[in-house]
Amino acid sequence: MEHKQLTELLEQMTLEEKIAQMLQLVVTFFEGSEEDGQITGPMKSLGITAETVNQVGSVLGLSGAAKVIQVQQTHLKNDRLGIPMIFMADIIHGYKTIFPIPLAIGCSWDLDLAEQSAAVAAKEAAVSGLHVTFAPMVDLVRDPRWGRVMESTGEDTYLNSIFARAFVRGFQGEDLKNDVNRVAACVKHFAAYGAGEGGREYNTVDLSERRLREYYLPAYKAALDEGCELVMTSFNTVHGSPATGNRALMRDLLRTEWEFDGVIISDWGAVIELIAHGVAEDEGEAAYLAVQAGIDVEMMTSCYVKHLPELIRSGKVDECLINEAVLRILNLKNKLGLFENPLRGADPEAEREVVYCDEHRAISRELASKSCVLLKNTGVLPLQAELKIALIGPFAQSTDILGPWSWIGAGCNVTPLNQAIQEKISASNVVLAEGSGIDTITDVQIQEAIKVAYQSDVIVLALGESTHMSGEGGSRADITLPAAQLKLITHLKTLDKPMVAILFNGRPLDLHGVHDQVDAVLEAWFPGGEGASAITDILYGEVNPSGRLSMSFPHAVGQIPVYYNHYNTGRPKKESEPDNRYASQYLDIPNEPLFPFGYGLSYTEFEYGEIELSAKVMKPEQPLQVTVTVTNTGKMTGEEVVQLYIRDITGEVVRPMKELKAFIKIMLQPGECREVSFILTEEQLRYHHSDLSFSSDDGEFVVFVGANSRDVVERRFRLIK
Repeated sequence: MEHKQLTELLEQMTLEEKIAQMLQLVVTFFEGSEEDGQITGPMKSLGITAETVNQVGSVLGLSGAAKVIQVQQTHLKNDRLGIPMIFMADIIHGYKTIFPIPLAIGCSWDLDLAEQSAAVAAKEAAVSGLHVTFAPMVDLVRDPRWGRVMESTGEDTYLNSIFARAFVRGFQGEDLKNDVNRVAACVKHFAAYGAGEGGREYNTVDLSERRLREYYLPAYKAALDEGCELVMTSFNTVHGSPATGNRALMRDLLRTEWEFDGVIISDWGAVIELIAHGVAEDEGEAAYLAVQAGIDVEMMTSCYVKHLPELIRSGKVDECLINEAVLRILNLKNKLGLFENPLRGADPEAEREVVYCDEHRAISRELASKSCVLLKNTGVLPLQAELKIALIGPFAQSTDILGPWSWIGAGCNVTPLNQAIQEKISASNVVLAEGSGIDTITDVQIQEAIKVAYQSDVIVLALGESTHMSGEGGSRADITLPAAQLKLITHLKTLDKPMVAILFNGRPLDLHGVHDQVDAVLEAWFPGGEGASAITDILYGEVNPSGRLSMSFPHAVGQIPVYYNHYNTGRPKKESEPDNRYASQYLDIPNEPLFPFGYGLSYTEFEYGEIELSAKVMKPEQPLQVTVTVTNTGKMTGEEVVQLYIRDITGEVVRPMKELKAFIKIMLQPGECREVSFILTEEQLRYHHSDLSFSSDDGEFVVFVGANSRDVVERRFRLIK
């Protein structure tokens, strides 16, 4: 349709039909018949009519090509103007082919594979009838107590931004209308949802405007610059106002400053939650605040349909706001090609061939292997196939490794770790014991584990969190492994056998009682459906681990938030003054995280030479070339993530100790050395000043290059403008 035709369609709509377009309902409203109560119950609870359901603009959570086709066709018969619905869902890290959780994908530092994972998810979702995914989540995360860190790519603004772009490219492709294998992306949660106080879900956020713009907003902007079609509001407050009713955030920043003209959708129930926040007295005021803020679609509450008609008739709300919102919704449907093809890519026959196919599973396996991070290794890994291993722990035979938001993914399709290992080596070289549950342990389990361990050369512990311990609503104050699993480790430690810990989890953990007790730690995260096979490839050296942390692991929960790009303070802790009490420090733990951002080991070793700069002075028209020689000094081919950071020594406002600005992944053979070069520009040195202007300052800078944010070589240069 042309824009003129969309406008003409809008003019034909009644007020009630327009407002119904602004409502999103879950699948329950579109299943069965009114007589069996499947529809009438939900309608009554929301206070809406069957007529409203027939006119609704979008559906949440319905998938499966045959079901979508049936519901869409029925809707088109009931809707007076034949306007198709949009089918949306949370396709976060895969549809049925489940990839590692996004935090793990961030640890791959592999943008191409991240884009491929999103493209696979889009293809499977689209052929199953879906049009929009509520992804990517690009919230900056610094507090691992928050369960939804698993859905982000980590603590760094730059890394989050480039992953945001990669995911949007993968989901949307280049032509949504004509490429029915793609879906529209919805970036979330706008804004700063990851900064909730105390790491508690849905909690208050209170940031300065400068900090918001410097660290939390860029990844959302990157997704929109890549063409992301939708934005989802966050549950939290921003500058004292809940995001879903925050006019300054949505209209002034998102619409006016950033010129975003796509659809803004609330999160589930967020409009009516304006009452609980204390900024709306009732549903009518909640509807007023949300529509004034610019929320186009209300998800699963009915404040709009029940109260906007009267607010418009009374003159409190201008109908032009409704027209603008509905036109944006119609435009999205047009971009998806739904007016020409309401069924779009839904195809039951193709669905059977495409969904969970071997090609997609192979990509999942590769990404899982690149997402695992080797945190410790005293030489026990890689394992030799002839060794007898005791595989012990609650995840030894578990299929609960998909992680939160795996939705269509099914445990019956998951290969458990014991099976993957037994397929790799002789089954007679693997002995099994449960050892403990996730958070329970018995004397019988302990004795069985000890008995099995006695028979082995190496103990492999499969430990971690269950899926429900992270994800939405999964905040935890104590982020150590459950006590039952720590007790299991303590008992097995007495056998004095080599121990390897494989961790399945959705957040960085406090690893005391693990890393200090075992000989090797492999952080596998929730690695997806092919994760066990990928882990086995690493354990036996067929894959050399190359994952690097995209979120720091705390030394203790009392440090949180702990992140690499912190400020120095006026009294920094100095190694040269270990007995100085009057410094910014803890008396009982280090300031530094246990494992820093960018950290990860390999089965080989890499050595960095000195940094060479093309000049000692940078000018705006004269970027610097930064060169370093990296050598593989070990005995195995390995992939290294060469990371470049900068520090602005003196700024108009305080600047971080380090900031990631670029990275390059290189593969080196044993003994091979390679020059790695970066181009560093004046633009990369800019930041938000106290007046919120965005520019760089003349002065001295440090450039760091290394294997992580801690272990680096450095050189200084000066910027002169």
